[in-house]
Amino acid sequence: MAVAIATLTATALIAPQAVASDKPDVKVAQSANAQTKAYAQANPEVVSAAATVCGSGYELSTVTPLPKGTDPSMRHATLFNYTKGGNDHGCSIMDNNLGATRHMKLKVCNWKKTVCDTDEGNFSQYAGPVYTSEPVCAHVTAQMWSSSGTLYINYGTDYAYLCD
Repeated sequence: MAVAIATLTATALIAPQAVASDKPDVKVAQSANAQTKAYAQANPEVVSAAATVCGSGYELSTVTPLPKGTDPSMRHATLFNYTKGGNDHGCSIMDNNLGATRHMKLKVCNWKKTVCDTDEGNFSQYAGPVYTSEPVCAHVTAQMWSSSGTLYINYGTDYAYLCD
């Protein structure tokens, strides 16, 4: 009996019980579109990692593969938009999916385009996080240049976050 208890205790210390799910807990806004929900379900590790860059308490609002409309295998970047406190705060990240450093620019402006924040430079992982305290219908611009300097992602939207 003592050997069985010792073995059970050692097993628990070496291999802790698995949690109910091996996937990270990804918080997705209830009003996120079907594409965003499907992406989060298929890529929980990616969505969770991007959310941690923003900080705690953010929910995924929208995901946009870039260039928009391309085959997923041709994707160069992914734009993630997160909200916190409903639509009180927004955070955007442009994930570099190429595995090579590229010049990238991520710009987020309030809905009136009177206040903008930008992260621009040469990034191997991501541009951002770029925050806004007025994410409702915020204007987001995501750009990426090739190694030769050609602009091959030039995406802009007035509705990166959930619009009320």
